[in-house]
Amino acid sequence: MKKYGIIGRAADLYIDGFRNMRLGKTLWAVILIKLFIIFFVLKLFFFPDFLKSKTEKGGEPDYVATELINRSK
Repeated sequence: MKKYGIIGRAADLYIDGFRNMRLGKTLWAVILIKLFIIFFVLKLFFFPDFLKSKTEKGGEPDYVATELINRSK
């Protein structure tokens, strides 16, 4: 057994564990596909770019600052 630091031993543990997985690789693939759907597809279709519709290019910081000040009153 090689002597590594704690980070090296932890990395070796995970690398060896992933190498010996059968079902785990499929589960990780499902998890990554679901994350892709959640963060990319849903954002693309259901969350429009709000600042682009409210401001001109370059005026976003002023709009956000004004809204924060107005809403804090």
